[in-house]
Amino acid sequence: MPSPYTSTLNDLIAGSFGGAAQVLVGQPLDTVKTRAQIAPKGMFKGPMDILVQTVRKEGFFALYKGMASPLLGIAGVNSLLFAAYVESKRLISPFPDLSISQIALAGGMAGAINAILASPVEMFKVRMQAQYGSASDKRLRNVAMEMWKEWGFTRGIMRGYWKTIDHTALCTAFEFSKRQFQGIYGQQIPAWALLASGSTGGVRTIVQSPFMSLIHIILLQQIAYWLSCYPLDVIKSRIQLCPTPPTSRPWTYMNQELRAVVAEGGLTTKPQEAPSQHMN
Repeated sequence: MPSPYTSTLNDLIAGSFGGAAQVLVGQPLDTVKTRAQIAPKGMFKGPMDILVQTVRKEGFFALYKGMASPLLGIAGVNSLLFAAYVESKRLISPFPDLSISQIALAGGMAGAINAILASPVEMFKVRMQAQYGSASDKRLRNVAMEMWKEWGFTRGIMRGYWKTIDHTALCTAFEFSKRQFQGIYGQQIPAWALLASGSTGGVRTIVQSPFMSLIHIILLQQIAYWLSCYPLDVIKSRIQLCPTPPTSRPWTYMNQELRAVVAEGGLTTKPQEAPSQHMN
């Protein structure tokens, strides 16, 4: 039986390779997503227009703009989250079957640890993707140095830290809802129940289903996951791109930004005006 240390090392390695593959495959779509969230109003007509204009004006590799930050950091981010969650559960209880409150505690611990890496990785990526091929575009190194010199570590490099922790709640909600369904249907829960729980977290669970393959279940889980967390992602991107850091309490400035998003463009996701500066 492998030791806990060997198991944790395996978690780190697996998370690193998975994270790197995720960045390489998904970065073009992520660039389109981020620009849809933060582009000045009227600059694009929609996601397809963002894709076409980006390739036409900046070249195909502009879709990979900002990739250096997540490629260097996402492997560590994913592996740290995975390992921290597993290790947190081990610290809380020596038994594998944890209660809902224990899972919530483990998720909170893992999220707080993971956000230390995830926040700067996301912030640098968003700021690189918000450059549209002008002569004043900056390299990742310059973006990082500028944030450090102007705002320091807490208000610059770590901007968006509290917003990043929110994603942990989705993982906890997944475990909660999955267990509720298991209490009714047993360990092999129906595909629809897994998808319902998947809409609150991105965790993959192997399930036997006579109606759809595992790959279909994973794809639909991810769709449901993004539908549930996309509004939070919009707020995060706007906060991290804002020229000045927020000065109020985390929940206050997140609520202010949410109100600004709804006031500017309603509840639908489309290119909005530049991030508001009313949080100063």
